[in-house]
Amino acid sequence: MTVRKGRELEITVEKTAYRGMGVARLDGFVVFVKGGVPGDVVNARIYRKKRSFAEAEITEVVSSSPDRCRPPCRYFGFCGGCQWQHITYEKQLAYKRDQVEESLVHIGGLEPVAVHEPIPSPDLYGYRNKMEFSFSDRRWLLPSEYEEKPAGMDFALGLHVPGTFNKVIDIDRCLLQNEHGNRLLEETKRCALESDLPAYGLKSHQGFWRFLTLRHSTADDNWMVNIITSDKTPGALDRVLDAVKVAGRVKTVVNSITSRRSGVAVGESREILTGAGFLTDRIGPFSFRISPDSFFQVNPPAAEILYRVVEKYAELDGKTDVLDLYSGTGTIPVFLARKAGSVTGIEMSRDAVDDAFQNCRMNGVGNCRFLCGDTGEVLAGLSSAPDVVVIDPPRAGMHKDVIGRILEMLPERIVYVSCNPTTLARDLAMLGTAYELREIQPVDMFPHTYHIETVALLTRRSLTVTAFVRPAQSLS
Repeated sequence: MTVRKGRELEITVEKTAYRGMGVARLDGFVVFVKGGVPGDVVNARIYRKKRSFAEAEITEVVSSSPDRCRPPCRYFGFCGGCQWQHITYEKQLAYKRDQVEESLVHIGGLEPVAVHEPIPSPDLYGYRNKMEFSFSDRRWLLPSEYEEKPAGMDFALGLHVPGTFNKVIDIDRCLLQNEHGNRLLEETKRCALESDLPAYGLKSHQGFWRFLTLRHSTADDNWMVNIITSDKTPGALDRVLDAVKVAGRVKTVVNSITSRRSGVAVGESREILTGAGFLTDRIGPFSFRISPDSFFQVNPPAAEILYRVVEKYAELDGKTDVLDLYSGTGTIPVFLARKAGSVTGIEMSRDAVDDAFQNCRMNGVGNCRFLCGDTGEVLAGLSSAPDVVVIDPPRAGMHKDVIGRILEMLPERIVYVSCNPTTLARDLAMLGTAYELREIQPVDMFPHTYHIETVALLTRRSLTVTAFVRPAQSLS
């Protein structure tokens, strides 16, 4: 059967692929089906055709998979927040495990290894402690809104349509955040609409309202409201400030200002409108300071599970020297410090390093230090090798120079925390020249999405090791 763009075909979805797509085959030709669930028989229209694969969208579900369920969110399938609300949670976990295993074999070329059953998230909805909503001067309509266009077509506050930079769905309620956050979203939207100031347009680069970031402390049950605007207009946020105060449980309100054209919810400058300008939250027994732009795990109960796996794999004995790469605000170092001899964190962001020192002080941790700079460059300046290296890189994984430095050091154990099975597999393959991959424990921190956190344990292979000694160098 010929596969071409625009053609509608009846196909059976066989499995899932990374990025949450279903996979079907027509005479061996792969078709990725958006929203497909293994076991579905669907009519699907081809919207992209490449030499070795095609992508299709479902026009009709002819026969539903037994693993398909009714998604509770009215925006599901349109906004980019969730991809798998229509799949039972038990099967979501199974598909995530399959994706980790397939990445190791097909991308990393690795021998099969023990990939344990994913540890589920304690909460399936309302688990996100941070949400970023975008303002837009062009509202994207849901199919149900086509006939009677709602008022305010030049205004939206919500989430982006997947794969677009300027199409924003006006959101009333997101199920992934605490319900009180939805009230704060509603109040902010009302006040912005009632103002005489326009939403920012990512094509025109004109307008005042840019982003709304809500952060929630699950430990204290209070909130940070960060409103990102294009300039500082006196009195413009007074109504929003009053409204969120009335809504309650708001500890601090911040106005971040940016003139950058990029669609990133980070300010060039910042004004604290009320409160201290930060929150405090907990992971396990430890407290952490959260600044408006600092990284913090979005699902703290699941993060505690993840860190306990890291602690287990590190096999700390009270004397172990630990090196933590991409250490962020110091959450992993603080968590490991009580059982380690020392922990050294390397992090590029100066703000994150400042928060890490503050977090150590808050928790009475005295055996951590943090070095600020490019990971590869800082590694080159270390004069001795650690016993254990913990790695928690961004989605892109590690640069090959960083991997080279680790292979020069040859620590006894490596604990690799990854949010991307594909880059994990690639990096593990490069580390495989000197390390044996022992096991992998997935931890689900993002229910109803295809994302999965994994913790991989690697131990050094038996070989003759030359002691790592490098002359100390000054670190900027």
